[in-house]
Amino acid sequence: MTDPRPLNVVLCWHMHQPYYREGLKGAYHLPWVYLHGIKDYSDMAAHLERHPGMRAVVNFAPVLLEQLDDYARQMDTLLKRGAPTQDHMLNLLAGIERIPSDVAGRLRIVQDCQRCHAPRMIHPYPAFHRLLRMIGATDEAGIGNVGLEEHLRYLSEQYFLDLLTWYHLAWLGHALKQTPPAQRLMAQEKDYSAADRHELLHLMQHCMAGLIPRYRALAERGQIELSMTPYCHPIVPLLNDFANMRDALPDAPAPQAPDYPGGAARSRWHLQHGAEVFQRYFGMKPAGVWLSEGGVSEDALALLDEMGFAWTASGEGVWRNSCAKSGCGDDDTQTKRGLFAPAKIDGYRTRVFFRDDGLSDLIGFKYSDWHADDAVGDFVQHLENIAGFFGKEAGDHVVPVILDGENAWEYYPDNGHYFLDALYAALTARMLIKPGTFAEQAARAPARPMKRLAAGSWVYGSFSTWIGSEDKNRGWDYLVAAKQAFDAAVASGRLSAEQAGLAARQLAVCEGSDWFWWFGDYNPADSVSDFEQLYRVQLRELYRLIGVAPPALLDVPLSQGGGRAENAGTMRRNVG
Repeated sequence: MTDPRPLNVVLCWHMHQPYYREGLKGAYHLPWVYLHGIKDYSDMAAHLERHPGMRAVVNFAPVLLEQLDDYARQMDTLLKRGAPTQDHMLNLLAGIERIPSDVAGRLRIVQDCQRCHAPRMIHPYPAFHRLLRMIGATDEAGIGNVGLEEHLRYLSEQYFLDLLTWYHLAWLGHALKQTPPAQRLMAQEKDYSAADRHELLHLMQHCMAGLIPRYRALAERGQIELSMTPYCHPIVPLLNDFANMRDALPDAPAPQAPDYPGGAARSRWHLQHGAEVFQRYFGMKPAGVWLSEGGVSEDALALLDEMGFAWTASGEGVWRNSCAKSGCGDDDTQTKRGLFAPAKIDGYRTRVFFRDDGLSDLIGFKYSDWHADDAVGDFVQHLENIAGFFGKEAGDHVVPVILDGENAWEYYPDNGHYFLDALYAALTARMLIKPGTFAEQAARAPARPMKRLAAGSWVYGSFSTWIGSEDKNRGWDYLVAAKQAFDAAVASGRLSAEQAGLAARQLAVCEGSDWFWWFGDYNPADSVSDFEQLYRVQLRELYRLIGVAPPALLDVPLSQGGGRAENAGTMRRNVG
């Protein structure tokens, strides 16, 4: 009697940040690329390096790769020549920008240095917490307390330099925190000199410059599969046809515009340009594509077929809707048996995987409050239960677990270090579980025929996070108007080839999904303001590049926010 073959498990970590620069060459509006670089992208590589038997998929948005590279270069120039970067926070930390003397400028520094999950990233560091507590600016008291402005007026510049230093120390990943420079600076606690801060900047720059080569090395030795998202992270099915929202949202209001003009061509552009950027950094063409937000449709699948991609993936809600559209049996959907196999949609070659929402959400939302050993034990038990359900056929099935590679760890102790360390150790040691990649499973795992693919995303199986409500639809109508102006400028022949190319790249920035993610009253007001302001800046820049006066409505905020979304709105939970 032969032992059953182990159940195939694919962990896919999606690495993504939107385009944060104001226009193609302007200042970085928000610091999240380099902050997640020194924390999450660094730690996620370190965990894989520490567990060479672990296999996984790491997905990068090409626009993130470009920004990681740009930050590494700008930080190198800052350290070698003293030239300012395009990031306000880095310039303050380096001393290239002076600490402002006005209260508004100082208040902004205090607010910016609280942009993190305080219970995991401020409170564990007494010296950091003390700096905020002494002026009544902890997260419990809140910015704007009576007397806070007077405190800010009379504080020394050293106070703000220490605050900036601690903020960046807190954002270091677990692995970087163990290095001698970080250990020394944390032990020092205060009075950080220019030399101290430059030592921290050297550590950060070295990390940023090494990120892409580290992931490339992991892929070249066969430990991970690298995949990509379309260039600027657009929702491809919505670019192709607004009617794709109707599979899951038959009665939701739509934008006033009937469609996005020339959308299918723009989708193809994002895929082609994304593959070029990916190949430039990693030296290979990706086998698979995580379409932005797992947003799939049959017309999107046709594009992937056309370009020869082996696989794509989406969420469990899309699988259920596709089963209903295809007339699958109730037993198949109730047991989730059909979820754990790549689907072959009639008429298409590209295989489609569907993530297990429950297992993915356990990592994203629940395990952060558990002891790491208990969390890993629970997760592995779920997988072994699935293996037991399939019995001798377990080796013919694959369990996809797909989630952000950066946003969950802020809520875990020590940036998820102990959880991920124990998880990788357990997955590589269990006889009934075999971690692998989507490219392998697309080639090997028996595919399940499916007549139709429902259009939708990994969030609720619909596109409701990006379209179908007042603010989101308004955002689309602004984009449609800008695209019509772009098309007219190109058709007129008055743009040079260089001007048209720059405008096309700026249009791609405007087509990114993240603007629409944040529009809506259920999101935190500060985040909505950050993104809707930057969206209007990007649209105005597009109009400038094509030589057209921007419409006056771009001077008016299009969404306010005000809600208290879970995990600050950076992730969505599908399963309670």
